[in-house]
Amino acid sequence: MSEAEYLISQRINSTGLRWLWLVVVVLILDCSSKQWVISHFVLGQSEPLMPWCSLYYARNDGAAFSLLAGHNGWQRWFFVGVTIVIVLELLMLMYHSSAKKKLINIAHAFMIGGALGNLFDRIWYGFVVDFIDFSIGNWHYPTFNLADSFICIGVSMLLLCS
Repeated sequence: MSEAEYLISQRINSTGLRWLWLVVVVLILDCSSKQWVISHFVLGQSEPLMPWCSLYYARNDGAAFSLLAGHNGWQRWFFVGVTIVIVLELLMLMYHSSAKKKLINIAHAFMIGGALGNLFDRIWYGFVVDFIDFSIGNWHYPTFNLADSFICIGVSMLLLCS
């Protein structure tokens, strides 16, 4: 390893970027779960897991809670752009954060991994694959995926840290 490579490695290990391996874990979990749903379900198919939770294959061409869904496709590239800006900002925050700030860096990694998981769906499919469906009686929560879950966990962790 050259001296320059060693110095870069030392710098990365001392920053929040040391936690980027979690982004890969989140991406693997998210992408593999979505691929499993695509290969084992037809669109709209539901399989109950518990009385209040089902696997339900849905597609979302909007954002959270189907925001801007069904708007002739322009929203796809809008959300791709917004996601790229957010991921770059989170990476900068990790770079400027100490590796010792574990919870903050884990939160950022969860958010980046979730954002990238949904970004990949938007780019490849033109929609986000959703499959976790909660309902109790007449109440129904919007269908979501593991990427959404990791983003929410990351945001919650940041709120707890502040």
